[in-house]
Amino acid sequence: MPELIPMPKLGFDMTEGTLVRKVKKEGDAVNKGEVLAEIETDKATVEVEAYIGGVVKGWLVEEGQHVPIGTPMAVIAAADEKVDMDALRAKSGGAAKPTTPAPKPDTATPSPTPPPSVSSPIGDGQGTPAAASPLARKIAGDAGVDIRQIPGTGPGGRITKKDVEAFLSAKPAAAAPSRTAAPAVTTFVAGPAPEDQTIPLTRLRQIIAKRMTESKQTAPQFYVTAEVDMAAAMELRQQINTLLPDERKVSVNDLVVKATALALRAFPNLNASFAGDKVIRKGHVNVGIAVTVEGGLLTVVVKDTDQKPLAQIAAEAKAMAGRAREGKVQGADIEGSTFSTSNLGMYGVDNFIAIVNPPEAGILAFGAVRETPVVKDGALVVGVRMKVTVSADHRVTDGAEAAQFLQAVKKNLEEPLRLLV
Repeated sequence: MPELIPMPKLGFDMTEGTLVRKVKKEGDAVNKGEVLAEIETDKATVEVEAYIGGVVKGWLVEEGQHVPIGTPMAVIAAADEKVDMDALRAKSGGAAKPTTPAPKPDTATPSPTPPPSVSSPIGDGQGTPAAASPLARKIAGDAGVDIRQIPGTGPGGRITKKDVEAFLSAKPAAAAPSRTAAPAVTTFVAGPAPEDQTIPLTRLRQIIAKRMTESKQTAPQFYVTAEVDMAAAMELRQQINTLLPDERKVSVNDLVVKATALALRAFPNLNASFAGDKVIRKGHVNVGIAVTVEGGLLTVVVKDTDQKPLAQIAAEAKAMAGRAREGKVQGADIEGSTFSTSNLGMYGVDNFIAIVNPPEAGILAFGAVRETPVVKDGALVVGVRMKVTVSADHRVTDGAEAAQFLQAVKKNLEEPLRLLV
């Protein structure tokens, strides 16, 4: 009997998806678990696996077509089985041609140069942006280097931190000005300013705008901040990493994620969601980790975080973040988070607040681990500190409970052996 493969539902808020690429064509054999197609959701491009084996008898949806979840996309059947594809297409309404809305021209101002595709690996020399990681852009900007001058070696020509560092190390140092020479007096003449650009929102940017607006408008949020002594945690991390290969080394992010998961186990009201006349406490502790991707951010999810050892959390988080940045996340990578974390420490940020990701009840934001002067036993000494801020839904929890939750996170990090038992 032929099996119809529907557009899958990946996430509670997904209502439709786009067939980006047919990995298996009509007539191709496919095994259970093999990648059948790539679809684009509101969050990412996801590989869809076949849940049965057989032969692809045909496609009911074309590449580039947006369809609601549950819409039949492909038909898989036994090799010798006859399938009336015309009848199935008629029943499903036929495969519509993909449509892309054209931007309306602005008759009042000159038409701006069309923005490049987000997959464009480098700039075109005419003011269009290069595909580069946020860290690479920051390093180039600090050095006063046009990012478009740097060749990229990352996926699809993406410019990475290593590319920028290599470019800067190869760039000859500018000649130092003579101390005896009088500075030249020049008159600044402004060049022509570039035209305004209208940048259409990507689907990812659209859903971020929708979700964050919904969060701020519907969930009364409050914020509690604490400072954590990270000296013991950093020492433990160094000891752990001497025993692990590079690909499995533990980051500060992994320590905080584990400490958060253990605190959520003690405070289940933060591991919950608001549902009108009731609060739903989640049985699993699945911590989401915000990952910066091209054009926005994506939350990958470590399942049952409270039960997994640090090394496993580190390996899973690194693998999922890598797939997210390459646009190859799997459905399981982004589903099922019960609480989220957001880390901007790698950008030198001390402290910030994050917006709750609905339907979750809270999110933990944390900044950089810094050496800072502290008073200990009446003496001024160098301490190692990190600030953490929890944003919480006031419909689910209150300030005192959120403060106690932060105390638990703080205790787990200041007594880091708790993360290992």
